[in-house]
Amino acid sequence: MTNLPMILADAAPAAAPQGGGMGMMIPMLLILAIFYFMMIRPQQRKEKERRKMIEELRAGAKIVFAGGLMGTIQEATEKTFKVEIAPGTVIEIARACVSGVVPTEEPKQ
Repeated sequence: MTNLPMILADAAPAAAPQGGGMGMMIPMLLILAIFYFMMIRPQQRKEKERRKMIEELRAGAKIVFAGGLMGTIQEATEKTFKVEIAPGTVIEIARACVSGVVPTEEPKQ
């Protein structure tokens, strides 16, 4: 049992990786750049288009809420819409709840 400490003392220290931290830094930067251009940037662009769509909404537009309800805007204020979801039923919703605009069908000629 007394030889055990001597064996551990004779063991050579583990070799340090060559090239330092720069060799690991370049692949990490490439991964971050790919992640940004594939995930973050398209999501930012999509959110910007959604905000622009909501800003352009006016009375008379038919919209879809985030919950799936559909209605027609009766009145637009700075932070909310008053929307008719059924004849005579008007509710007030936050602008952020709008998920899309229902396209109006144009008559075929």
